[in-house]
Amino acid sequence: MPRTLRTATALAALLAATQLHAAEYEVEILAEGLDRPWGMAFLPGSEDILITGRNGALTLWNAGDGSTVAIDGAPDVDNRGQGGLLDIEPAPDFAETGHVFLTWVAQVDGGSTTSLGRGTFDRDAGTLRDVETLFQVSPGLDSGGHFGSRIVIHGEHIFVSTGDRNFKNFGPDHIAQDRSSENGAVVRLNLDGSVPDDNPFVGEDGVAPAIWSYGHRNIQAMAARPDTDEIWLAEHGESGGDEINIVERGGNFGWPLVHFGVDYRTGQPFADQPSEEDGFVTPVFAWGPGRDDNFPPSGMAWVTGDAFGDWEGRLLVGNLRHRYLGLFEVNGRGVSEPTRLLADQGWRIRDVVIGPEDGFIYVIADGEDVPLVRLRPAGD
Repeated sequence: MPRTLRTATALAALLAATQLHAAEYEVEILAEGLDRPWGMAFLPGSEDILITGRNGALTLWNAGDGSTVAIDGAPDVDNRGQGGLLDIEPAPDFAETGHVFLTWVAQVDGGSTTSLGRGTFDRDAGTLRDVETLFQVSPGLDSGGHFGSRIVIHGEHIFVSTGDRNFKNFGPDHIAQDRSSENGAVVRLNLDGSVPDDNPFVGEDGVAPAIWSYGHRNIQAMAARPDTDEIWLAEHGESGGDEINIVERGGNFGWPLVHFGVDYRTGQPFADQPSEEDGFVTPVFAWGPGRDDNFPPSGMAWVTGDAFGDWEGRLLVGNLRHRYLGLFEVNGRGVSEPTRLLADQGWRIRDVVIGPEDGFIYVIADGEDVPLVRLRPAGD
């Protein structure tokens, strides 16, 4: 069962751990003045970072001199509400092709939708060329909220998270329970955007074949656990009820038929709490109702390498509302209370990645005029 409520003892231990870990790292400001950044990824073979912005901008941070350069050629985006240019991930064959994958919100008939595409990054020209749309969530809807979306490339497949478009009809006809739509789901595709033959619902009438799992609310954090076949994600709850989950093939994660949160509008429960007997996939960690100690997530990474010693193998997830980077100890499927990193900075955390060369922790904040920062071991 997930742990959902904190006791005074747990909170005291959490604060003590936060103070201990804060002494183990220092914070470097690498770039300032970013406008609503959303996703970032290291360019393979370098220490430079591509950063997306919800305003539609694509930016390259140059590790050599710390400069930021605007990159032309990003796709046209619908940045109303929570829309815009969202996640980014280089293709496994980037060294040969220069391909990068991106997600963004596009205008379509019916409103807007989450899109996945691929372009070719030409560093010398400072441009992204030949952007093509590989996949779009269907149907497009007239809503400015809950688009997802994170990209994870795992093996020969690409996983993309989506959102439920902020539907408020909390019942079995909710769009996250409608398997004819990829809204409120994790989709799994081949790297060319086609649907793998072994996806769980291929050939099933009335079901979108790209769906890998469904019954999700709004997934803004997702990462592959190193040296395993597991894809982990964190998703927003309604008011409280934020969750950390391990994706399961064909799994129904229950939104909104089971939930730990309550209705934003009334403060009242609208569903039973998840249990092992309800037939839905149970979260490995979840927060209780309300907004005082919840965890609206964005960005996820696993600590790898030996730069931070005992932190290796722990999970990092950004917290937007409470403005810290959560560090979770993970033992199998067991997840600890988070240690709060960067809690003294006042930054809403939007994304986090691990440096492939140095093993340091790179973070972008959320909002206008915000920084790209690096956490490194104190005294390093």
